[in-house]
Amino acid sequence: MTRERLDQWCEKGILGLLLGILVFGPLALGAVRATEFLVLQFFTVGILLLWAVRLWANARLQLLCPAVCWGVLAFAIYAIVRYRMVVADGDLEYVARLELIRVLIYAFLFFAIVNNLHRQESIRVISIVLLVLGMAISLYAVYQFLNKAQHVWGFERPLGYWKRGSGTYICPNHLAGFLEMLLPLGLAYMLTGRFGAVMKVFFGYVSLVILAGLAVSGSRGGWLAVAASLPVVFFVMIRERQHRLPAIVALVVLLAGGVWFSLNSPYFKERQQATTTGGPERDLRVLIWPAAVEIWQENIWWGGGPAHFDHRFRAHRPETHVVQARPGHVHNDYLNTLADWGLVGALLVALPFLLLGWGIFRSWKFLRRSPNDFAKKRSNKSTFVLGAGTGLVAILVHSIFDFNLHLPANAILAVTLMALIACHFRFASETHWIKAGWMLKAFTTLLLGAGIFYLGTQGWRQAREQRWLRAAAARPEASPAKLAALEKAFAIEPQNFETAQAIGEQFRLQATRPANTNPAPASDALEWYARAAKLDRFDPYNPLRTGVVLHWLGRSAEAGPKFEQALKLDPNSYYVRAHLGWHYYQLGDYPKAKDWFLRSLKMNWMNNPIARYYISILDNGWEKPVP
Repeated sequence: MTRERLDQWCEKGILGLLLGILVFGPLALGAVRATEFLVLQFFTVGILLLWAVRLWANARLQLLCPAVCWGVLAFAIYAIVRYRMVVADGDLEYVARLELIRVLIYAFLFFAIVNNLHRQESIRVISIVLLVLGMAISLYAVYQFLNKAQHVWGFERPLGYWKRGSGTYICPNHLAGFLEMLLPLGLAYMLTGRFGAVMKVFFGYVSLVILAGLAVSGSRGGWLAVAASLPVVFFVMIRERQHRLPAIVALVVLLAGGVWFSLNSPYFKERQQATTTGGPERDLRVLIWPAAVEIWQENIWWGGGPAHFDHRFRAHRPETHVVQARPGHVHNDYLNTLADWGLVGALLVALPFLLLGWGIFRSWKFLRRSPNDFAKKRSNKSTFVLGAGTGLVAILVHSIFDFNLHLPANAILAVTLMALIACHFRFASETHWIKAGWMLKAFTTLLLGAGIFYLGTQGWRQAREQRWLRAAAARPEASPAKLAALEKAFAIEPQNFETAQAIGEQFRLQATRPANTNPAPASDALEWYARAAKLDRFDPYNPLRTGVVLHWLGRSAEAGPKFEQALKLDPNSYYVRAHLGWHYYQLGDYPKAKDWFLRSLKMNWMNNPIARYYISILDNGWEKPVP
């Protein structure tokens, strides 16, 4: 095989693996679970391997490096430095490492796309595959909406989503985030693309189906993002004489359809009513945002730590019954970035977007087609940049209200669109090309090798850990098999505090069985809770469960400080308050116990069995210790 032939096969292999990532991620629930994300991680390793081979197979290789690449590189370096700071500070190394892996994958994919898939043929293939995928997922969402489907690939959706289409995602808002990045691209190809009539009709149909998918998602943030971004497309098209009439017709049709939908659709009115009458006390976003600001203000420059928001949130939970579950994310990508990465990180995240916008502005005149210049071949360069750029505007608007850019499938789509737009900057200037001599090839190979080694070894480690965690989930509670599987998972990943806590829970359940008289499992539980608390100093459940076990061992005097510590870590949790009431009940301080049970019920009246049970006992005068 000649070097040229090898180079071509490597390029095709990179394109195939990227398409695999772009298709698999959305179809696999957005790749939010560790198992599905590992597929994307190993595909990325494959891309880096092929790129490393291609570096040496192509003797005339040049690297493409527009200014936006330096912005991406700056944040990737910052992510590594911030991870090392987390390790030095003794914070949550495990979640920070997983977040670092995500950042590195996004950065490597960006550079791989820019330097290997910048040809117009590759961009056209990627665009069509994405649009067809968006159409297919939208059709599934419409089916869910019409049939009030409860499941996605066998996974049950929350009850509140049954009336909404979510496609292959669990959350309809995430489907909207995916589709809103593709809709402008479909419309741009339909109205200004260099295609035949059949393909233009096809793109029109795809856009219509994607628009239907957005409508049935019921995502108010998605609707707002589309309403804010599509005018960009039509503004640019209407300014160009050859596209003015089709653009005006399409705009009128969309406006008429939108007005009809808003006036005649009960579904739209229901979603609108949820916005205007729900009130701030019912809007999770409004209640979560102040907590994110408080976490950021604790460390303005560096933030609370990568992916730390969900773990630090409990100490800042507002005193309300609405936010009792873990929020996961801030429901605002900008505040989430500030809370996790600090002001430095937020500025470095913004830098690639700013450089990308500046690059579009500078190169636009070189990308536009001139109908009077017959010497120039017509192309889809400006069409793609217009559609993809508008899609990025849409996701940036939606990010004010959701966390789509913290979802792997949607984040990778955004990174792909950014990289493909950056590829077009080479038409504006030759200075973006860097001749790849042997020294630059060697340095790039070294970086790729480091990425392959780190992502590969970490992926293999996580795959082994997930294997045993899945095995543990399939075993009965407090069984020796479940405990053994958890211990094997922890041996593979000794920084996973959740596994350590789960092992402590298994020992506690064994110790508190009615027929058990052996104190050894209780002592083991205390040891594992202490280990978990050392790995995660923000979790109130480790000291709380420690206090429960100390009561069981008859060491009630030692339990008090543990419950107080849990309350300090999560002062507005109904669960912690209920256990504090239980603690005082065991001590025989019934007035104080009842006070804490009532405080717990204030946070959660319906699903609070501990507080309700003991309140009924106290109200009936059965004041004696109950386990």
